[in-house]
Amino acid sequence: MSLLVVGLSHRSAPVSVLERAALHADAQVKLLQDTVAAEPAAEAAVLATCNRIELYADVDKFHAGVAELSTLLAQHSGVGLDELTPYLYVHYEDRAVHHLFSVACGLDSMVVGEGQILGQIKDSLARAQELHTAGRLLNDLFQQALRVGKRAHSETGIDRAGQSLVTFGLEQLALGAEVPDWARGKKALVIGAGSMSSLAAATLARVGVAEIVIANRTAERAERLAEILRDSGDVVARAVPMDSVSDELTRADVVVSCTGATGLVLTAEAVAAGLGLDTQPGADEVPSFRGSGAAQAARLPADAGTEENCPLDLAPMPATAGFSVLGEAAVAGIAASELEQHAAWVDNAPRPQGAVALVDPVEEADVIAALAATAAAIGRVPERRRPEPVAEIPRPTPSLFLLDLAMPRDIDPAVHRLVGVRLVDIESLAEASADAPMAADVDQVRRIVADEVAAFGAALRAAHITPTVVALRTMAADVVASEIARLDGRLPGLDDKQRGEITQTVRRVVDKLLHAPTVRVKQLAAEPGGAGYADALRTLFDLDPETVAAVSRAEDSTTDEKDRGSS
Repeated sequence: MSLLVVGLSHRSAPVSVLERAALHADAQVKLLQDTVAAEPAAEAAVLATCNRIELYADVDKFHAGVAELSTLLAQHSGVGLDELTPYLYVHYEDRAVHHLFSVACGLDSMVVGEGQILGQIKDSLARAQELHTAGRLLNDLFQQALRVGKRAHSETGIDRAGQSLVTFGLEQLALGAEVPDWARGKKALVIGAGSMSSLAAATLARVGVAEIVIANRTAERAERLAEILRDSGDVVARAVPMDSVSDELTRADVVVSCTGATGLVLTAEAVAAGLGLDTQPGADEVPSFRGSGAAQAARLPADAGTEENCPLDLAPMPATAGFSVLGEAAVAGIAASELEQHAAWVDNAPRPQGAVALVDPVEEADVIAALAATAAAIGRVPERRRPEPVAEIPRPTPSLFLLDLAMPRDIDPAVHRLVGVRLVDIESLAEASADAPMAADVDQVRRIVADEVAAFGAALRAAHITPTVVALRTMAADVVASEIARLDGRLPGLDDKQRGEITQTVRRVVDKLLHAPTVRVKQLAAEPGGAGYADALRTLFDLDPETVAAVSRAEDSTTDEKDRGSS
């Protein structure tokens, strides 16, 4: 087995990198085709979800395979190899099998135990089969991964450890309330009509929203989804074109977006317009900042001054009690020198009369200086999207709830700053799920994965020697046939009964001589390190390599036919 996986996920890379590396459908097809065309790879499959991009391949050389797969991922994602490499992980042979089985069981998901990944693995296999990039190894691997995932969900309570991203996202929007109580009577806008958007719409219908509007670029798909919702539950559902989204925003209470768009579907200006907010606040109205744990901005008095030439380009913020420069700097990714400027800038910033600073300017300056030193040492601001919160001023009760499940994101993160808006996206879901309690069933699932990996490896190693054993028995049968033919020439007077008895006797002798060695060699080959037994058999019995290869090709052809018939 020469299975190799190279990839990145929410566990290895920040959301900003995952967004830029996201592969659309055409890019996945081209990646698969280029991978099997490359020298080290014979088979390939891509598993691309909202929080992972993984390339699986059957390679003949490990180091060359890692280099080639990493380069191909960089080329097709559009992220430079030097930038992408620190976030890539590599698994080989049994570790690669263990990784995929863990992914299939939901152990590596953003929300542990979610079952949607099984559908994504199935789609990944179907795509590779359709493009003929999946051979025997990847067909067996992905089909077994699907069985392992189903076994984990049926034999354990892993479902209690997590849910789909949709369910988890709605729980985050509900802010601790029961989702059905929070959703009851609300009007929802779902943007997109793909698998994730369909799941979101079905979930919203199940938890009791009063109306669901589906907006999609393809009108037929939107109408079909709306029809399914109307037929399956007590919910008003209708389809609208994408250019009606701005109008629907004025009526919606909840918006869920998951499209394949490469740019923003909802800008902060569009959301503000839907709420009737002024996107350019005056001196007496400042939108609040939720991002990066920074404290919410307080309203400024009409005569409050502003500081010009702010490196973060947030002019109203100096006079805001509780403004966290560190939080905004971490998000903006500004240079170390600008961070140092902010240390002095915050210390001397004007504040509203009577306002009490929620951040000690001296402490803030010290933290910024430390961050600046780190940035200077490593050449960039560390990826720290949510520093320690300085303080929180309660926000107004949200009137619009936004759930962004797309990668790259559909909704402008700047909507965090709008009063009355709550946004939950992939990044915030990752942070929330990191603190979620793990169910006791997770340990049982890990044991299932370990057992299945061992069984898969043993079966694969045993299968590796099967063509050699078949070739050996074929050679033995040819020897028997040749000797019987020679006997016929020397003893032409034998009748059919005598010839049959002699033939049967010779075959029994050969079978008995080969039985123990072939059974034992299969057992030994199934153990770790047993791959060399096939070479030993070929050498000892002087088997023709082409005969062995022909048996392998015949088995692969039969397997491919079965896979195409079952997919």
